[in-house]
Formats: sequence, structure tokens, C-alpha cells
Amino acid sequence: MDHRRQAGRVRGVRCFNCNSAIGKLGDGPDTLRRATAYLEGNAWKPTLVAPGVYQLPS
Repeated sequence: MDHRRQAGRVRGVRCFNCNSAIGKLGDGPDTLRRATAYLEGNAWKPTLVAPGVYQLPS
């Protein structure tokens, strides 16, 4: 059973792995978005800001 820790309310029923992953990500949608971007290979692509100078995403 998946629940929101702060409110103590049940959100739904999840398998053990999905429920654990949501908990380890801190119940944060932004954290999940960053994890998804990483898995899709978009998170660590540097941006060229000047000739020979790259900026990594924070």
C-alpha cells in the first residue's frame, strides 16, 4: 500500500518495487523527473556556452 507520509493518506496500491522506489525518491515529483531524464540520457548533456566552454546541468 502506498501512502503519503506527511498526510498519512493512502494513495493507492503498488507492487513492492514501485512502492520502494517512490519512497526512496522521497515522494518528490521533481526527483522522479530528474531520475527519468537521467535514464533517458538527457540529464548530463553539457551545454556549449562559449567556444570550448561547456556547462553541466545542476
